[in-house]
Amino acid sequence: MSKKIEKLSSFLGKTLASHGLATRLKEFRVMGRWEKIVGKVIARHAQPSSLRGKKLTVVVDSSAWMQQLSLLKPELLEKLNQGLGAGSLHEITLKMGNVAPAEKPEVERASPAALDKDAIEKIEEYIRGLKDLNVREGLRRLIEKDLLNKRRPRTR
Repeated sequence: MSKKIEKLSSFLGKTLASHGLATRLKEFRVMGRWEKIVGKVIARHAQPSSLRGKKLTVVVDSSAWMQQLSLLKPELLEKLNQGLGAGSLHEITLKMGNVAPAEKPEVERASPAALDKDAIEKIEEYIRGLKDLNVREGLRRLIEKDLLNKRRPRTR
């Protein structure tokens, strides 16, 4: 029975390729698995827009996220290839644009712009070595919130 499944998958692969749909299927897989692979935080600010061969174009909603994701390209590429299959992608290109809002609204948080440049650089220095993108972003938010809370005047 397993041979029939292998033959069917082989047949489907050949059929999709002959009709020019193999690339579309791969693109659909990237789009469908994006949030699960990169995490909710990144998915709120960046979304895949097109796939040409092994080059993925990702639309990013702000210059801050553009810079952050530029630094994380090797990790993103590795995570995407793990989620989609080894060698699925070779390159990620980032471009500015509108990102569709996530289904669930982002939780309001204090703007890191309220922090000075030194504090933001210090936070980046603390989290730079973390490989997991979700852990890194969670720790960034935690440190930002802690610093902002310490700066607020206490009322008693």
